[in-house]
Amino acid sequence: MSKKIRRIIIALVLLVMIVIAAGGLGYYYILAPNTTVNDDGIVYVRDSANSVSQVFETLRRQGYIKSIHTLNGVAKLKRFVSQVRPGRYKIRDGMNNNELINMLRAGNQYPVTFTFNNMRTLEEFATKATEELAVSKNELLTLLKDTDVLANLGFDSCTIMAMFIPNTYQIYWNTSALDLLKRMKKEYDRFWNENRMAKATAMGLSPEEVITLASIIEEETVKPEEYPVIAGVYVNRLNRGIKLDACPTLKYVLGDFTISRILDRYLKIDSPYNTYMYAGLPPGPIRMASIKVIDSVLNYQKHDYLFFCAKSDFSGYHNFSKTLRQHNIYAREYHQELNKRKIWK
Repeated sequence: MSKKIRRIIIALVLLVMIVIAAGGLGYYYILAPNTTVNDDGIVYVRDSANSVSQVFETLRRQGYIKSIHTLNGVAKLKRFVSQVRPGRYKIRDGMNNNELINMLRAGNQYPVTFTFNNMRTLEEFATKATEELAVSKNELLTLLKDTDVLANLGFDSCTIMAMFIPNTYQIYWNTSALDLLKRMKKEYDRFWNENRMAKATAMGLSPEEVITLASIIEEETVKPEEYPVIAGVYVNRLNRGIKLDACPTLKYVLGDFTISRILDRYLKIDSPYNTYMYAGLPPGPIRMASIKVIDSVLNYQKHDYLFFCAKSDFSGYHNFSKTLRQHNIYAREYHQELNKRKIWK
């Protein structure tokens, strides 16, 4: 074998070795798993600490990164020098540096599973949002009192409660207060699909009025099977022009839903929410109504009942009546039991 051929072979062998070494080094830096996760892997990047070096150091300090040296190396290679977008990120076990950097650079957040239900006030909603999202409670409540903001959403100060449909939503942690409200409006529009709108129209009610009625019914009973029956009572009264005489509306005016006994003096409170004084529905919901109650109103039970009264056995169920005479008998039994139990308010 000539010296020339020998040199060529040696050069080729060296080239192969260099390629293999480079490939191995590249794999080690870029594609080899570089994360270890033994918890939920959730990391919050805030505005005040979102430089690349700060975020990498946070990941290292929390034990997610095996080699910060290789991570920094790949970041420089990919020219990732800008700040990381604030947000809530999820680190997965076994991620390589390329995957991790791509996620942070693109700002691919892991959403919060935001659930709210059984809420009576906007303040309760704002508190819940503040606990789970990076929104300011004061800012959110300020927006909910801004007439221009409410008008742009299609509501006013009385009807805005209707916009919130209690459910579970996937929302980015750093969503702004205004964007959160816009998201709730989007979910409201999605909820009121063609089928629900058709049923509301057939009842002669707007979506806000349906929810207002649902909010009253949800305060009337703890028995879901009674929702459509009570809805039927109120629909009958509305259609006949009879005042609703709904106790929960007075409790709303008084600001106390724990009241067990409606006293005569309460009936004289002059408020548009006093359904003992004013016919029709109040100006807006008295709480956030659940989907189950809203659908129960839209699918109300058709019957001839005009009255209902809590049963005297305190079972949580109600007696339903077609006549005032029968209703008064049930009401007398219930009030006698209140007296017996010494429940005066």
